[in-house]
Amino acid sequence: MRIAIIDKDRCQPKKCSLECIKYCPKVRTGDETVKLGEDGKAVISEELCVGCGICVKKCPTQAIMIIGLPDKLADRLTHRYGTNGFALYGLPIPSTGRVSGILGVNGIGKTTAVKILSGQLMPNLGKSDTTWDDVYKFFAGSELQDYLKRVSRKEVKTAQKPQYIDLIPKAFKGKVADLLKRTDERGAFDEIADELDLGPILDRDISELSGGELQRVAIAACAMRDADFYFFDEVTPYLDIFQRIKMARMIKRMGESRNVMVVEHDLAILDLLADVVHIAYGEPGGYGVITLPKGVRVGINEYLKGYLPEENIRIRPTPIEFEVKAPRPQKEVEALTSFPAFTKTLGRFRLEVRGGELRKREVVGVVGPNGIGKTTFARLMAGELKPDSGELDFKVKISYKPQYIKADADITVGALLGSINKKFDTSYYSSEILAPLQVERLMDSNISDLSGGELQRVAIAACLGRDADMFILDEPSAHLDVEQRTMATKVIKRFAENNDVTMLVIDHDIYMIDLLSDRLLVFDGQPGLRGEVHGPFEMREGMNRFLSSLDITFRRDEETRRPRVNKPDSNLDREQKRIGEYYYVPQTV
Repeated sequence: MRIAIIDKDRCQPKKCSLECIKYCPKVRTGDETVKLGEDGKAVISEELCVGCGICVKKCPTQAIMIIGLPDKLADRLTHRYGTNGFALYGLPIPSTGRVSGILGVNGIGKTTAVKILSGQLMPNLGKSDTTWDDVYKFFAGSELQDYLKRVSRKEVKTAQKPQYIDLIPKAFKGKVADLLKRTDERGAFDEIADELDLGPILDRDISELSGGELQRVAIAACAMRDADFYFFDEVTPYLDIFQRIKMARMIKRMGESRNVMVVEHDLAILDLLADVVHIAYGEPGGYGVITLPKGVRVGINEYLKGYLPEENIRIRPTPIEFEVKAPRPQKEVEALTSFPAFTKTLGRFRLEVRGGELRKREVVGVVGPNGIGKTTFARLMAGELKPDSGELDFKVKISYKPQYIKADADITVGALLGSINKKFDTSYYSSEILAPLQVERLMDSNISDLSGGELQRVAIAACLGRDADMFILDEPSAHLDVEQRTMATKVIKRFAENNDVTMLVIDHDIYMIDLLSDRLLVFDGQPGLRGEVHGPFEMREGMNRFLSSLDITFRRDEETRRPRVNKPDSNLDREQKRIGEYYYVPQTV
């Protein structure tokens, strides 16, 4: 089976020479395999196409994909966005009494699936004349048949937490308490506000909130609805590890009596909150396949390995691998620079830095709760703020990617990246940064039109492209899927090793910190009032110090060696706390 996908936004027949038609061998023999449709865009006949791929290579705007699929998928086509449009095969199965996770890359059909399950979109089964009776027959004998019948009759009420929380202040004006009381349909205001630590911000205006505060408000607003189906889309961006775990436990408890579905890219948190996972694989923007539910541990492990045994398909050429044990102390390497002890006071908050040394060719992870001064520290190091005591006079050039990225610039990605004073030649920048981060396809797009994940990748590429010796990246994992996080990790790690530079990476994704870091800077204190900076430490010492301050222990999965959160007060949790090994016990590895 073969499908042809045309990105209608990229297809610009008035700006090209119709290469897809001119070079198609079937068109040259007289067939109308490729032609212009009524909308002036190219249309490819999937019945006539022989899959030679010439049009894919010749298209100057990279608007065409020709994809070969297993014939068995033909009977699973759930929805298609018209001729040469994105195709979705299968649906996740909502189930009361458990939390279902969806794990997959961006652009693979997760949002389409949720629109169908929430009643916003009727699955058309790839046809233009599909009726609900056809849908019932298609899903006959499955749990989805009864559920979709209720959806078609408007008997399913849904509550959805949006992916992009920065849109909330544009849709609502007023205080946090007013917003939450308006959405509280099941009398859970006090309980949820307390569980998510919203008390200090209830009297603040929505427009004044940080990203982490907005995220918790959005989760609370969704959870307070009285609905049959709850959907949480990316619940961890901008939350620290402690907030993520508290949020995960709340959603887990909701799933005991309600129908809850979550899309999440932080695998440690997905592992904690979900009971089952559906893996979504395919070609972003082309097609997506959603598997039947798998046990959460089995599903995540299969995803990391890149091979799904039940489906007998490889979704990634190589597995994502974790260190069997914490990185060993590095051999002597040349120091890049050092920073002295200094302080900074901002309102009621005071940051105290002990001072330390940064080495060339290393990645230093920066960890700590929200509100503890990590971003303030990054801005001080980058020269955006001046310390109250001590002097930061670095003799090195610094490139800084901030935590919150503005997307209001009326400029293309290509123009933005082209304006950077680069340290490297064009070929290196393209092959080592733009290509792995998948930025090349975005070069003609306007910055203001990018999604959160696209904007994040462009910001990382812009930061790494500058002529600098030290690079500071604040939350580079936000809005990136698992594949993109893994690739960003490889790019950052390889960049530091190959260019005698130092990387400071602030992030809350334990998987990313575990894969990326050589050493750790650890922040502790009292969020919002006092922050102290310690280190850099070697990984084990740093992680033990960080996790002990949060009273959280991790273990290693026996099969993949990935970090997993221990259940509070479990035997393993109590034993690791007793011996002071919060990261994991070395003897068990």
